[in-house]
Amino acid sequence: MAGFIADDHDEVMSEINMVPFIDVMLVLLIIFIITVPVMKHAVNVQLPQASNEKEVIQPQTLRLTVQADGSYWLGEEPIADDQLPPRLRAEAQKQPQPDLHIRGDKDVRYERVAQAMAAAQQAGLSKIGFVTEPRHDTP
Repeated sequence: MAGFIADDHDEVMSEINMVPFIDVMLVLLIIFIITVPVMKHAVNVQLPQASNEKEVIQPQTLRLTVQADGSYWLGEEPIADDQLPPRLRAEAQKQPQPDLHIRGDKDVRYERVAQAMAAAQQAGLSKIGFVTEPRHDTP
């Protein structure tokens, strides 16, 4: 028991240690000193308005008409058989790629419509549709 020396200074310390609080306050003061001048010297800029809605770009529609005599019309102009594949290839290169609507006369041979579809597929057009008229049944 000789190792234990009675110490009369075993009082409870009733004061708060202020050093950690002062350290925190100094760090906050430095942060505010650095950030406040940046906020006050901002340049006024009129920013553009933006919306979060996706912009939908409608592709162009390319109309290919097959007449009853088998002739092709691209849009409003007649086109020869040998000119059709290069024109379709040129249209297939556009971005966004246009939709091809094929309108075939009811009296045309199916072979002519099939040739137009094959030319469109070889040209690289991916969206091909057929235009028909609804049937009007009379009672």
